[in-house]
Amino acid sequence: MTKKVCIIGASGKLGRYMLQHALEKGYQINAVCREQSVHKLDDVKDKVTIFAGATNDRDVVKHAVADCDAVLTVLVPWGVQQYSSGTAQAVMDFAPEHARLIFSCGWHITRDGKDVYSFKLKMIVALFGSIARWLRLVELDDQVEACKRIFASDRKWTVVRASDLEEGESQGLPLWREHVGDEALASNITRRIDFALFMVEAIEDASLIQVAPAIVSCASESAQQATQVIES
Repeated sequence: MTKKVCIIGASGKLGRYMLQHALEKGYQINAVCREQSVHKLDDVKDKVTIFAGATNDRDVVKHAVADCDAVLTVLVPWGVQQYSSGTAQAVMDFAPEHARLIFSCGWHITRDGKDVYSFKLKMIVALFGSIARWLRLVELDDQVEACKRIFASDRKWTVVRASDLEEGESQGLPLWREHVGDEALASNITRRIDFALFMVEAIEDASLIQVAPAIVSCASESAQQATQVIES
């Protein structure tokens, strides 16, 4: 039976790549995006069902996730209106009990406080978060709140934490580790298309249920070195 997958934030860069991978797998797709971004899905509008509206609109999410086997959610921290937490809560409230819930975020999210961050990363997050919040553009604290709610739930969730991202052709499924600070993640780079690939592949990977994997490109120097150590 064909799986039905909802992609929330489908018109963005990551969402578009998730659409690509999901369609290649033959999934039936519900795509949620803002009304002003619907035109970005013109090339796939005959292949997906589009739900136009804000991704934290509970009514939009309720209808989009109905009967879905999985929900892939881009946790966008835009604005200062609890966008991320509102989206995450709506997904958990309305997705079917059996559904796999896959959320995207960055390395700055920690589940158990055991992640080890470089001084540079901590400074970038602190500075960017403060300036963006002052300009009322981004609310990183709300993304943290969203993930706290996810971590506390008993749903079949996975929170995929991405390194820095770049564009380019796929290099394959990223390598992952439980905690930021692991030497395998030191290169801190992943292709965005492969971030999306990991999100889609997580649907079928039961080992990732209630796990918050931190990912890095499988072709990166640190990942290659980690693989060589394991093989030796």
